[in-house]
Amino acid sequence: MREGRARLPFQLVEVTGPSMLPTLKNGDWLLIQYVKSPDVVREGDVVVLRHPLQQDLLIVKRAVERRDGGWWVLGDNTFAESDSRQFGTVPDELVLARGLGRFRPPLEVQRSVTGVASWAVSCVRPLRADRSFSRRLRAR
Repeated sequence: MREGRARLPFQLVEVTGPSMLPTLKNGDWLLIQYVKSPDVVREGDVVVLRHPLQQDLLIVKRAVERRDGGWWVLGDNTFAESDSRQFGTVPDELVLARGLGRFRPPLEVQRSVTGVASWAVSCVRPLRADRSFSRRLRAR
């Protein structure tokens, strides 16, 4: 994406890597909404941001807490450490978007009506700010 070009306020992006398990799996698609102001992001939101130490890399994390200078972000997977525990608070200008929902493509071709129905019920989920989850992260 080029800077300076007009962009749509919503976009689908593919998730790669395990840092947001179990909320987002490798291969999931994430519907994001670009944010013009960091005030749109709330504690518990899933956000897309530029990695503070490698700004050409976009990452997906959970905004846990507002701090001086930006957001403290963590992955839902406690074993993946590429988050604020490694790089500290993320400046507001690096937070690009917040996640609204996820689409999980089928792992294989479904051959039964039950299989298709089961996948259809679970493939699309809204992403809500899980405030109880963010409180548990802060309590560690």
